[in-house]
Amino acid sequence: MKTGKEIRQEFIAFFEGKQHRFVRSSPVVPLDDPTLLFTNAGMNQFKPIFLDLEKPRHKRAVNSQKCIRVSGKHNDLEEVGVDVYHHTFFEMLGNWSFGDYYKAEAIQWAWELFTGIWGIDKSRLWATVYESDDEAAELWTQMTDIPPERVLRFGDKENFWEMGDTGPCGPCSEIHYYDGPDPDAMDASGVNAEPEYKELWNLVFIQNNRLPDGSLEDLPAKHVDTGAGFERIVAVLQGKTSNYDTDLFTPIIDHIAQITGIPYDDENGVAHRVVADHIRMLSFSLADGAMPGNEGRGYVVRRILRRAARFGRILDQHAPFIYRLVDTVCDVMGEAFPEVVEKRVHIEKVIQAEETAFGDTLDRGLEIFAKATREMQAGDVIPGEEAFRLYDTYGFPLDLTELIAREKGLTVDTAGFERAMTQQRERARIAGRTIAEEEKGEWITVTDGPSSEFLGYTELQSVGSIRKYREYGEGRSEVVLDKTPFYAESGGQIGDTGYLQSDGLTIRVTDTQKGLVEGHEEIVHQGITEQGSLGMAEQVTAMVDGDRRQSIRRNHTATHLLHKALKMILGDHVQQAGSLVAPDRLRFDFTHYEKVHDDQTAEIESIVNQRIQDDIPLDASIQDFEKAREGGAVAIFGEKYGDRVRVIDVPGFSRELCGGTHVDRTGDIRAFKITSESAVAAGVRRMEAVTGEAVPDHLKHQINTLVSELTREIEKYRDLRRQLDEPGPEIEYPTGLEPANAVDSYGGLHEVDKLEGIAVLLTHDLARYSAENKQLSRRVRKQRKQGKQADVLVNLQIEEIPPLQVAFGTVTVHDQDEFKDLAVEVKHRLKTAVVALGAVFDEKPAIVVAVTDNLKDTFHAGNLAREMGKVLGGGGGGTAIMATAGGKDPSFLEEALRTLPGIIQREQKADHE
Repeated sequence: MKTGKEIRQEFIAFFEGKQHRFVRSSPVVPLDDPTLLFTNAGMNQFKPIFLDLEKPRHKRAVNSQKCIRVSGKHNDLEEVGVDVYHHTFFEMLGNWSFGDYYKAEAIQWAWELFTGIWGIDKSRLWATVYESDDEAAELWTQMTDIPPERVLRFGDKENFWEMGDTGPCGPCSEIHYYDGPDPDAMDASGVNAEPEYKELWNLVFIQNNRLPDGSLEDLPAKHVDTGAGFERIVAVLQGKTSNYDTDLFTPIIDHIAQITGIPYDDENGVAHRVVADHIRMLSFSLADGAMPGNEGRGYVVRRILRRAARFGRILDQHAPFIYRLVDTVCDVMGEAFPEVVEKRVHIEKVIQAEETAFGDTLDRGLEIFAKATREMQAGDVIPGEEAFRLYDTYGFPLDLTELIAREKGLTVDTAGFERAMTQQRERARIAGRTIAEEEKGEWITVTDGPSSEFLGYTELQSVGSIRKYREYGEGRSEVVLDKTPFYAESGGQIGDTGYLQSDGLTIRVTDTQKGLVEGHEEIVHQGITEQGSLGMAEQVTAMVDGDRRQSIRRNHTATHLLHKALKMILGDHVQQAGSLVAPDRLRFDFTHYEKVHDDQTAEIESIVNQRIQDDIPLDASIQDFEKAREGGAVAIFGEKYGDRVRVIDVPGFSRELCGGTHVDRTGDIRAFKITSESAVAAGVRRMEAVTGEAVPDHLKHQINTLVSELTREIEKYRDLRRQLDEPGPEIEYPTGLEPANAVDSYGGLHEVDKLEGIAVLLTHDLARYSAENKQLSRRVRKQRKQGKQADVLVNLQIEEIPPLQVAFGTVTVHDQDEFKDLAVEVKHRLKTAVVALGAVFDEKPAIVVAVTDNLKDTFHAGNLAREMGKVLGGGGGGTAIMATAGGKDPSFLEEALRTLPGIIQREQKADHE
């Protein structure tokens, strides 16, 4: 029996033998198609060719494309795991002809591979063609030995393929395979109707162009675009009726059974199949740069992960376990797609972090669902507001709520859910608007010929011919030249600025972008005409702002050094997740799962600065993609790579694929300083840094800030001592640092070490005074407590709602710590109680909620605070026994506190129901 690996390779080798060029799979995260969340077909990466925006590098191509279908038009999510042949992630085998061979060869070769090379039973195969495609119908009987009665005609829905409402399209011919038990029972009526007749291969003949009025015109060149379902073909060749019984899935399902202790069988194996499918989708989407989030692509990833976790509960898994399957996915798929092996640790850590975070709320959410639907009967509808509450509070995606509802025979009011979602998304309108493309007018062609040749790796000034331009609104203009030194924004590096000049014409270039100009990607100089008019010139001198470019070059090379240093200190799981290279700073997003500690940051910074001091010459070269990767070059998410790539090598340190501009030597960076480290999303951290002269400027600003903070802490120290009647020793500021601007006497890169030393001293002093002030504050609060507690109990309103007491009211306190301590003291005095205290800090209302331990399973302080926070026009949250809420208008404080008894009573009623 052939393995899946062998079948994939035989497909590729067959078409390579027909002079097709193998093209590697594009990522499942589209890099340059904003219309798609995920790559969902093999043709996606060739779309510019079909749209005549790009010339093909090869007339014939073959590949195995990674695909994800979980949303939009192509959405098989509800069938996944329920049937045995739909998947969220799958491979699409394909061969393409770009204006070369056409229908005859496509049909002949498909039949030759299926029946001659692979030996698929001809008697089980059916072919379909478009109802008016006589040519394809005749070719099936001429080029193959399929019986004419098994060549069927269908209409637009089944056998006419379209890219969109307009654009390239054409008839298609599909090959279907009957996998039922009795070939004698086959009938034409089952094709495209019964599940036993599975579509294996679709041959699309792109010969038409759909016009806006709906009519069709012939294309000047005709293309072939085929897509064959790899998993289904493997099932046929391995003699299986279920894709999940092939060697593409059985190792994963066996691993699930081993972890859960629940054996797999076809009849009761839905949960095994869902988890096996979803771990493949998660592994490949994360490997290609997607990350769980709350919007768009990230939300889809999070939905799938949470859906898998829900099915894990069916397999009695309450601890994270899905991440443990990544190794097996690598074993099955890693040879064909090495990126999952390279990113294995990253994939595991992201999934584990998400499983852990969601696991904490999944069981509670399931309890809320059960409570909300306890009295419902089969056929009832769950209100949209309730479904939205599960989403908003517990992170239940709508489709997960629908899944659980279906298990009980219920449905969900999805329209009501969407209304609630829309209301939550209401935001203040952003002032102003960008100029729409159609408002910029038509492009004017000045001279014909090739355009947008980039000279900027070696030149900052050149003379170029104007190919196209347009002018609009208050002197704004956009210009395309035949050649230019201006770098267009790409790969995180922002676009160049500068001037375009000729006799009587001056255009100040404010940005440079890549953009589609009449169907072709060009380098577009965006600017403001300061003198003359574009109609006056055919040639201009293009001059890049050299100082700005040099600052950008320093920061770009520094990101490469930083990336490598992060891997050295934090681990190889670190991957770039985004970047910004600007003249004044750099920003680098990377995959990591906890805060980078100060000592690690210092090590990273030291490594980068050491490479800068080493003054290493950089080497930039153009290489074949595969050769570059074999040589250790790192490919960066967010960039599109062709067969030939540019490699930036810092010899002995780092090597990356990069199309950006860089310094000649690391010493040109001069100095490097990390200015911040923060979280961006689950599993993604962000570092910002400065280089060159910006380093001492940053340090001086940091020192002035530290001096101001230290001044406040010293004044607080003195005040606390006075309150305790303990004057303490007289304090003097560090020599030379008062007033705060005294540090401005230092300057230049040669002072960096001195400035860093001052910053370290101030940081140490600030930490010392902050720690001492915390102890003094606790002593002051302790003095106040004795009289305060009695006063508070007298002034609070206490209602008896058996079996508990509900206490609420406003108090006067000095700080948040005293506020929380007071709430805890009150709840301990009352024994079985929910306490809510209100106070005003800096003219803003605040509420603290405390729940006694014996009530924490009945009333969650965080939920109570959130409800009261809504009255304040804000929000709230916290743990089961302690939470806070806040808002903007103190006038609503007492009203918010008075809602507490009603909230308690509603919760009691809900529990009893």
